[in-house]
Amino acid sequence: MSVTGQVLKLHEQIYRRTGGRVGHRMIGVPTLLLDTTGARSGKTRTNALVYARDGDDYLLVASNGGSDRPPAWLHNLRADPHVEIQIARERRAGAARIVGSTDPGYDRLWKIVDDNNHDRYTAYQQQTSRAIPVIVVTPDG
Repeated sequence: MSVTGQVLKLHEQIYRRTGGRVGHRMIGVPTLLLDTTGARSGKTRTNALVYARDGDDYLLVASNGGSDRPPAWLHNLRADPHVEIQIARERRAGAARIVGSTDPGYDRLWKIVDDNNHDRYTAYQQQTSRAIPVIVVTPDG
């Protein structure tokens, strides 16, 4: 695992172990915990991810740091879009929808998430030929 990967894993562990008291803004941008169900294992998988808001929805980016391989959590979402998110100390169930680069509204959503993350996603997109999708998580209720 890379040094960046180790730091992100530590961030996720601190966020989870403190019940969200520490971790929401630990890396300088708003971060949530995303729980997905493993497509093969059926086990809960947790990832700390930067997010932006669009009304009541939470926006995530399946960038995997600009890697040519999408993150494993995206594969899990394709198999089961039911998720749980934790924002600071609040946990909410929701449904995830994958918005690809050719889908309506993608450019608007991309601008929101990229502006929120100081244009890092544009830099990641330039590193890969893979079109990086935006994930819209709509909380239940």
